[in-house]
Amino acid sequence: MGEAERGEAAPRVIISFYCANKHETRPSFASDCQVPETWDCPRCGLPAGTDSANPPAAPKNEPYKTHLAYVKERRSDADGQAILDEALGKLRERRRLVQAAMAAAARN
Repeated sequence: MGEAERGEAAPRVIISFYCANKHETRPSFASDCQVPETWDCPRCGLPAGTDSANPPAAPKNEPYKTHLAYVKERRSDADGQAILDEALGKLRERRRLVQAAMAAAARN
């Protein structure tokens, strides 16, 4: 299928993008479209910009956080202690009731 069958190709412009590892990527865009500010480098995956002297910095990856870390962000130590004391109180009451029931069953 040639150009005659598909129609005229849109006018193109080639833009150079540079990543922090000094890789150059040269994608082509339609001349009437808006060129993006950054482009992912196909060699290393870092973001690339059009300024070779000042390429965009690599994104900072947040380390994995546990459920406990998220809870500690939302609660103060005093809140955590109050929740723990309440849970331990319920557990101790349940244990006391079980022991009382076992003692009553042993007497019968």
